[in-house]
Amino acid sequence: MHYARSEAKQAARKDFTGIWAATTTPFTADNRVDRDAIVSDMNHLTGNLDVGGVFCTGVMGEFWALTDEERKLAVEATVEGAVGKCPVLAHTGHHSARTTVELTRHAEQAGADYAVVMTPYYPPSSPEGLRAWFHEVLSSVDIGMWLFDTSFSGVAMPMELIDELADFENVCGIKVGHDHARYLETLERVGDRILVCEANEGLWLENMRDNGQTVFMSSAVPYLYQTSAAQPMREYTELALKGEYERAAEVAATLEPLRALNAKWLHGQWLRDRKLPIPFIKAWSGLLGMSGGRPRVPLLDLTAEQQSELVADLTAVGLLSR
Repeated sequence: MHYARSEAKQAARKDFTGIWAATTTPFTADNRVDRDAIVSDMNHLTGNLDVGGVFCTGVMGEFWALTDEERKLAVEATVEGAVGKCPVLAHTGHHSARTTVELTRHAEQAGADYAVVMTPYYPPSSPEGLRAWFHEVLSSVDIGMWLFDTSFSGVAMPMELIDELADFENVCGIKVGHDHARYLETLERVGDRILVCEANEGLWLENMRDNGQTVFMSSAVPYLYQTSAAQPMREYTELALKGEYERAAEVAATLEPLRALNAKWLHGQWLRDRKLPIPFIKAWSGLLGMSGGRPRVPLLDLTAEQQSELVADLTAVGLLSR
């Protein structure tokens, strides 16, 4: 850590800017965590796409399918690939508060810059139980902590709890993974104390212009919508952060065909069928220079028909050469 526990909020406001990517976890042919592929992915993200930072071992990283040791290995490899290039936010959440503390302390020791925890979703808990879980975790670590209030967990954090936790000296941000109204409510409630982020690319320009959001933290779209040859998301982000909103809107409008594919292949999978889009993220990103590969069960790889259709769609919008 390059800051003291009491300086986490201040440090985060400096470190969290621009576009952050939520990474997947690649596996070898014999289904082991592929450390070399993680480092290679980091080289692509930092070298070709110039991301502002990475969120690793989270929902997109299939954290539930990794052993504790594999999660530690993935964080170590991510840090290895990020050193001197960008900061790392490691997801360390677990149903067990004690294991969450262990993983968080490891992330700090491994060189992660911050850690983030998702609301535990099993067993079902009362608001008081969630409060006790967060208090135990947050009071036991020194690294700057983010909260992750996400629909993927099926459990929304009570707003009163978010308000209370925002006063912890090492809590520096919250990623809101619900609808836009929930983001605005959270921003109104705690935005004066911690960073509040909505990782919705379709609303990213609006959130920069109207809500003062300075970091897109985080999703897979930075490496799904962009290639080494073209980074329109980074381009309009930089324009907007300089206050050039009209020019930013012109660039952002060029992404409409990709947003339509997102609705078909990615976010739409969750909204329509409550299916995590990770297999499609891995297939899509693998076609654009990331490691890609298969997910772990119970998630399944794309069928041959789906793969062919995805290739055709990405070719039609210009992400792949004909």
